Amino acid sequence: MKRIYNFSAGPATLPLETLQQAQADFVDYQGSGMSIMEMSHRGKHYDAVHQEALANFRELLSVPDTHEIVFMQGGATSQFSFVPMNLLHPGQTADYINSGAWAKKAIAEAKVFGSVNVAADFGKEIPTRQAYADELKLTPGAAYLHCTSNETISGAQIKAFPETEAPLVSDMSSDILSRALDISKFGLIYAGAQKNLGPSGVTLVIIRKDLAEQANANIPEMFKYQTHVANQSLYNTPPTFAVYMLCLVTRWLKAQGGVAAMEALNNRKSATLYDLIDSTDFYRGTALPEFRSTMNVTFRLPTEELEAAFIKEAKAMDMDGLKGHRSVGGIRASIYNAFPEEGVDALAAFMKDFEAKHG
Repeated sequence: MKRIYNFSAGPATLPLETLQQAQADFVDYQGSGMSIMEMSHRGKHYDAVHQEALANFRELLSVPDTHEIVFMQGGATSQFSFVPMNLLHPGQTADYINSGAWAKKAIAEAKVFGSVNVAADFGKEIPTRQAYADELKLTPGAAYLHCTSNETISGAQIKAFPETEAPLVSDMSSDILSRALDISKFGLIYAGAQKNLGPSGVTLVIIRKDLAEQANANIPEMFKYQTHVANQSLYNTPPTFAVYMLCLVTRWLKAQGGVAAMEALNNRKSATLYDLIDSTDFYRGTALPEFRSTMNVTFRLPTEELEAAFIKEAKAMDMDGLKGHRSVGGIRASIYNAFPEEGVDALAAFMKDFEAKHG
């Protein structure tokens, strides 16, 4: 078996132990004579997995009793519509921070459902960044304020979330479970699984109970958060195998020491790369230092030709997925929770050697 260092932004690296456990369970789950993919989502085997996954998230994130956890489908992109569909009522305005590509998509979908105020707009700025507290132009009585905690493409991450009277809504697809959070400060959090939680196919939503209950009444049942809350994410058939993988990943996270241990590890991994970038003029980080992501390290080389050579040579050394997003180019190393520290060290060593040859 050959395992490479997978720097892909998503779907991304999963803990090897979880893959091996899934492999062992795949054909015959716990002596049942069938795969968990073949089981009824109403059966006892799957129900135990489902409930454990929910409980593990509540424990890992210290989710208070004021909030519910649900598993949904459609990825974070569907939540761009779900949020305003449920929370933006007639006559209200929703505030959005435009921090980059994903925030821009969320804003476009929200405008389909109602009035949107872009409270800060810096999505095209280079170096990339997140919002400064004093630049937000908020709407009095806003339905909510939406932010993207980590812009995967630009490599810019919120370090201190804005204080606001309106419910705070955040797309945390690429940094959920990577650091400690005070969940009570958020009205709603959503995250596609395929970066830090598990495989693609399931979306984690954490919503304050009162917000779920206040959803617009004139939308279909399937699109109401309260429907999924009331049915414990079993209103329709959930993506059972993806939820099973969430369960395994959350078990792994608990065994590693939980979110606090992940935060320390992520700070250490990202510092290895940023310290190297800052030590030379050959590499240039693309995000302002105060907003640098611990999940997606983005940087440029002196020329696009060198970047192409960097990507090619790295791949030959079993380091794949380093090509920056097609919209911005450059290099992007995605080093989510499950990405091993030795892979970061290997990349750092390669970067030094590449500069020595080409600098």
